[in-house]
Amino acid sequence: MRKLPFDKAWIEETAKTYPTPFHVYDAKAIRANARRLKAAFAWNDGFREFFAVKAAPNPYLMKLLQEFGFGSDCSSMAELVLAEKVGNVGDKIMFTSNDTPAEEFQKAWELKAIINLDDITHWPFLCETVGAGADFSDRIMCCRYNPGPLKGGNAIIGKPEEAKYGFTREQLFDCYAQMKAAGVKRFGLHTMVASNELDPEYIIDTAKLLFNLVTEIHEKVGIDFEFINIGGGIGIPYKPEQQAMSLERVGEGIHQAYDEIVVAKGLKPIKLYMECGRCITGPYGYLVAKVRHIKNTYRKYAGLDACMSNLMRPALYGAYHEIVVPGKENAPAETVYDVTGSLCENNDKFAIQRALPELAPGDYVVLCDAGAHGHAMGFQYNGKLRSAELLMEEDGSVRQIRRAETLDDYFATLDFSNL
Repeated sequence: MRKLPFDKAWIEETAKTYPTPFHVYDAKAIRANARRLKAAFAWNDGFREFFAVKAAPNPYLMKLLQEFGFGSDCSSMAELVLAEKVGNVGDKIMFTSNDTPAEEFQKAWELKAIINLDDITHWPFLCETVGAGADFSDRIMCCRYNPGPLKGGNAIIGKPEEAKYGFTREQLFDCYAQMKAAGVKRFGLHTMVASNELDPEYIIDTAKLLFNLVTEIHEKVGIDFEFINIGGGIGIPYKPEQQAMSLERVGEGIHQAYDEIVVAKGLKPIKLYMECGRCITGPYGYLVAKVRHIKNTYRKYAGLDACMSNLMRPALYGAYHEIVVPGKENAPAETVYDVTGSLCENNDKFAIQRALPELAPGDYVVLCDAGAHGHAMGFQYNGKLRSAELLMEEDGSVRQIRRAETLDDYFATLDFSNL
């Protein structure tokens, strides 16, 4: 069973102030992980991680990661504003969106963000949005490449040729030529073709793909690239039998590819960017809940005070999250449960036929690896209210970084006066 950074006594004390369910993040572990990522790519002068805000859109977490020079990978107006509020502006923002409205391009332009286009039609749309006299000479422009059948996807993100994202190869050459003609002088190239990938060679091969492509675009279009962005997609071992990806192996493999392609062909130095979210905070966030009821019918059910509005990955993807029962870590896991929430949906289950220690109402349960795409994907179906987010500091103290929603929050957008 997974070892937690806190015990039952810590939960009991914390729950006196912040009732369950709540999400809690381990600041010490997140910092250690950020250092490890930076060390793996220290060979690249200018390496930067743009934390995928969508994974955990909380300014306190973003500010923590700012300690390590991490920027913000944004895909919406709200995420751009979050980045602005924590002081990530200019080239500390990678704005990667799709089906982008004009006001979001305008905001990204005002913040002087790196703008990563998703489609060739977005270039004239951006030009129209920012105005005919806009000066692109010091703006950094990027395009998202979709390699189609040249690169296999994976179960979560799907096959690249079926994905809605990115340019074809031919469109890339065309768009970079158009941007060059418009006065753009600073360029990047991006791709994102996998999600929750655990094979380091997949990430290394993605970097090779981009290194070779920037070489060809450089030769045919006559532009230099400041960076390649290999996207995110580095996964985490949700299941006990899975192994974490070796960041060190990824760093070494990309370094070798850089020397063999970029250095060997005499290109100007290229910065390596990435936009991981899950592997940065995912393993270090936990959903803490309490057992409300034990039900025995055709199966045995452990009903929690949390539901899939607190963590929807199991319902959405059939995703596995390890469950720990604090205080019963050494008890035999001999009872099989469906672990459920209280939504009026039968897929509101955190685990199906999971062997756990014998549970009783009042027991605390902890769902692990909930630090990315957990609270962020919350919703209010059935009038469920989003839970609080807490940060456990390195000394074990707790800070609330998002309060729990109230009924007043839920009704705030409704007008009852004219009923």
